[in-house]
Amino acid sequence: MASTQTAAPPAAPGTAAPARRLRPSRRRRAHRRQGALYATPTAVFLLVFFVVPIVLVLRMSASDWSLFVGDRGVNFPVNFDKALADRLFWPSIWFTLKYTVLTTVILLGLALGLALVVQESGRWSAFVRTSFLVPSALGLASASLLFYALYSPQSSPFSAVLRWAGITDTPVSFLGTPGAALWSTVALVVWRFAGFYMLLLLVGLQAIPGDVFEAARMDGANRWQTFRSITLPLLKPSLALSTILCVTGSLLAFDQFYILTKGGPDNSTVTIVQLVYSMAFQGSNDLGRAAALSIIVLGGLLVLNAVQFLGLRGNQD
Repeated sequence: MASTQTAAPPAAPGTAAPARRLRPSRRRRAHRRQGALYATPTAVFLLVFFVVPIVLVLRMSASDWSLFVGDRGVNFPVNFDKALADRLFWPSIWFTLKYTVLTTVILLGLALGLALVVQESGRWSAFVRTSFLVPSALGLASASLLFYALYSPQSSPFSAVLRWAGITDTPVSFLGTPGAALWSTVALVVWRFAGFYMLLLLVGLQAIPGDVFEAARMDGANRWQTFRSITLPLLKPSLALSTILCVTGSLLAFDQFYILTKGGPDNSTVTIVQLVYSMAFQGSNDLGRAAALSIIVLGGLLVLNAVQFLGLRGNQD
């Protein structure tokens, strides 16, 4: 007589599924281990070069820590009070903000114009793109040394051209006054980074579908109307990314001013990062006060970047 098999009754609604179905499969567990293995180098890098230094800076900011003596005990919040009371704190903040605004407006405006010029494939497009992108391959310190030689009153070709044109009879001091030093440094940064931001914006421009511009032309829109109503709105993500990178880099400016002006003349071009360096390695060699100022700068950058990200999200919505 044939044996019969009784089917298991279906699970009642609301009851849990068998435990066997809830367990991840062997292949899924292998994928998780593989993903964790791939992420381990990045996690170790962030731990060693980001988390550990941040913890060390936090400890130093709350301690009487000298460059040559080391930790001499907790003195919180003395370091923060000293950093805020420094005579160059507010002047360096003001100068850094002024430099940031000038650099961001000029650099992104020029980069957008260059991107619009070279977005169409033409006879000279590749040459123009390469010409403006080449300076981006040069390190900022190397570019600063190059411009330091170009700005030298004794050997500057700019001074020679101005004298040849009859504009001036004496060598021009491009770094001798606060205004001249600021604009000379802005010129260096624009020359160095214009091609990089041009490339970022060019990628954004080429991502815009051509059918959108064709529809605008069919509707009778001119170039300015197309740029204002189509190009700029669709380019906002690339513009926002470029703005965040440019603002953050300008607020942390150090190399160009340290090499070109060393904070002069009369401490008129001292940036906030230069002030941190000066506190730590010049004068009193007070690492605790420098660490406290670094924490203040980090907090300001976090707030500023958060505001920019919120604004970007609002524009996207």
